[in-house]
Amino acid sequence: MAAPDPQQAADPAAVKRHPALFRAIRKRQNPRLRRTDITVTDDAAVKRAVKAASLGNAMEWFDFGIYSYLAVTIGHVFFPSGNDTTQLLSSFATFAVAFLVRPLGGMFFGPMGDKVGRKKVLALTMILMAVGTFAIGLIPSHDTIGVWAAVLLIFFRMLQGFSTGGEYGGASTFIAEYAPDKRRGFFGSFLEFGTLAGYVGAAGLVTALYALLNDAQMEAWGWRIPFLIAGPLGLVGLYLRLKLDETPAFQKLEGGTAHASEAADGVEATAKGDLAKIFRQYWPTLILCICLVGAYNITDYMLLSYMPTYLSDELGYSETHGLLILLAVMVFLMMLISQVGKLSDRFGRKPLLMTGMLGFLFLSLPAFLLIRIDGILPITIGMLMLGLSLVCMLGTMSAALPALFPTHVRYGSLSVGYNLSASIFGGTTPLVITALISWTGSNLMPAYYAMAAALVGVIAVACMKETAQQPLIGSPPSVETDEEAAELVQAQAPDPKF
Repeated sequence: MAAPDPQQAADPAAVKRHPALFRAIRKRQNPRLRRTDITVTDDAAVKRAVKAASLGNAMEWFDFGIYSYLAVTIGHVFFPSGNDTTQLLSSFATFAVAFLVRPLGGMFFGPMGDKVGRKKVLALTMILMAVGTFAIGLIPSHDTIGVWAAVLLIFFRMLQGFSTGGEYGGASTFIAEYAPDKRRGFFGSFLEFGTLAGYVGAAGLVTALYALLNDAQMEAWGWRIPFLIAGPLGLVGLYLRLKLDETPAFQKLEGGTAHASEAADGVEATAKGDLAKIFRQYWPTLILCICLVGAYNITDYMLLSYMPTYLSDELGYSETHGLLILLAVMVFLMMLISQVGKLSDRFGRKPLLMTGMLGFLFLSLPAFLLIRIDGILPITIGMLMLGLSLVCMLGTMSAALPALFPTHVRYGSLSVGYNLSASIFGGTTPLVITALISWTGSNLMPAYYAMAAALVGVIAVACMKETAQQPLIGSPPSVETDEEAAELVQAQAPDPKF
């Protein structure tokens, strides 16, 4: 947090009597930048870090996405019942269970990331996710071991959720701390590119299985294939994460050679991951983060996780039909997302986030009215309307959220805030929407739910500060070239007096 202005804290009469003294105090608290204070990024190292973090993120979300796309089949295998809605609710309740433990994962991995390093924590989350996903593929069905099948499914879903609790906060912090200030949006967008790539891989594999196998084969053994693939994929992800270089901020904590200002040294050397301090001192920012992430996650999971189930269970289309359309929409979003990141660097995070929130607020109902019309074209147009609104948030959020918190509490605060919100709002989205449709009989409930979330998001975006092209709080400026560094120093030099 910024130091208070001595002129504001002191008696105005004292300031008037001793102007030179208070000018000296102010200069000491806000010293001018020196050339050595400014971090000049290594372009190759930045790209290597972004690539490794994004690819690892794609592996994580491939594992996590599989479950949502196989929800109907998993409901039949693990929750036998004469009622399809009960089966689906049970399946989505198990989906939501993973999100209940995500805050615990965030509270565990966030402070650990400040103590042992970003790289080690991201490797550990990769291992836990791969083990949890692979184990689900080995669980016997309800017909074989009865209720223990559901118990084991819930346990390994909780392991998945626990590992995911350290994923987003760590990966977004990693990229944000590496990227130059003027291109943080562009580089940050690749994290969500990885998320979409993981979902596309999961949706593509499940679509192929539904096309090649009949319902009996899928329920007997076909559903296990995507989960079992997670084992070798996890080893690939682990290799990528162990190849990561630590961020300059953490290298400085270990006594490395990364450049940082003296002020940043003092801040980062005190990084203890103190959760009580986060809740006590940063609760207003934490609430803002929760509101932003809640609005973003509800719309995200509604489109990327729940939509295939909505098309098959509520509107009567085949599983393959819904997945193919969603697959096309996600590939289209992947083509746009880095451009959205560039736009957020140029015009700011707030305009892009506000565009996405207003898009869901005003376009959700027309989009779902189109989706209800029989035919591929209206469904595709409706999903594209939602997708274009979502990509404005996807391409911007991974740069906007890390900038909310100071360096010394960034990993812990973001992990706690993001996962609390994801737990309360994101993971429960399929369950809540399915229940609302069941209670009201209206299959437009997803639109109303997204509109309510977007309204909260609009208010949250209006309350946040613009952070584009600015240094992260508690960190020195980060630029791409020595020339930019020299210009920053020169800009602070006093005008000559004649």
